[in-house]
Amino acid sequence: MSTWRYRKGLHDLGNGGYAYLQPDGTWGWSNAGLIESRGETLLVDTLMGLAITRDMLSEMRGKVPAAASIRRLVNTHANADHVLGNELVTGAEIIGTRATAEDVARMNPDAIAAMAKNWRQMGEGAEFFFETMGRTFDFSGVTVTPPTTLFERELELRVGDKIVRLIDLGPAHTRSDLIVYVPADKLVFTGDLLFNQGHPIMWEGPVQNWIGACHYIEALDLDTVVPGHGPICDKAAVREMRHYFEYLRDQARARYDAGLSYEEAARDIAMDAFGTWTDPERVVGNVFVLYREFGAKLEAPGPLQVFDLLARHSKWLRERRAS
Repeated sequence: MSTWRYRKGLHDLGNGGYAYLQPDGTWGWSNAGLIESRGETLLVDTLMGLAITRDMLSEMRGKVPAAASIRRLVNTHANADHVLGNELVTGAEIIGTRATAEDVARMNPDAIAAMAKNWRQMGEGAEFFFETMGRTFDFSGVTVTPPTTLFERELELRVGDKIVRLIDLGPAHTRSDLIVYVPADKLVFTGDLLFNQGHPIMWEGPVQNWIGACHYIEALDLDTVVPGHGPICDKAAVREMRHYFEYLRDQARARYDAGLSYEEAARDIAMDAFGTWTDPERVVGNVFVLYREFGAKLEAPGPLQVFDLLARHSKWLRERRAS
């Protein structure tokens, strides 16, 4: 088990590696990273908005002098909580895959802010969004800033005297999910391929790619794993995430073959082995994606429809606990 304390702020991992953590790791509370060597730095991801990214960069500059001038930023994937602060890394080369750059460019923070403001008029999905993220994060004033240095599959960088490997293991969580691996330090930043102690959300799939990504990470020579959400850990947490998807895939398949709807299946699958994990409502979203993989004729939902689905499952979970 990891001995790292799960507290907000910058954690020194040793030998120029740093993790910036945001407990409790639930909706929007993502992690980021910093790699420093010989006065050069590489930032791994920004956060869900300008103010909290500004706070993170200020703490990094205060504790790591070389962070006063961050020349390169890597975006692990295209979710708002990993990219909305990109514009604050002034003058940096922003690196990512082509798919990530395309998806970031399509983001509309003003629409997100409008949903946070007008949630009362937009139904239960918007209310769920407001309760989990809208009341907490400030989406205003953001200039969408996608990666401009693009690559496919793998890119090797040098930061000072460190070799850093960027490896795209998606599509899985999103259309492209890369890891940032520092072989000499046995350190990896996984982005959202790992939600440690929290239910993941599979926006894209296929599930076998996510399982394969876990296998890939498990095979690396590692001591320290920085997840996209949750506490710093080791490979045991990656193995647990793989087991989660293998279990959910097999359980959902059995219920699909038995003729249950995806919502019925999500309510019927026993998730007791993951009972302490946060965000259990995400199970229904994952089962929805699995059913589409199995061949169910389900139309791809828009963002508000996704939150409607999550809201219904969250309400069902609350009622079950209360009964």
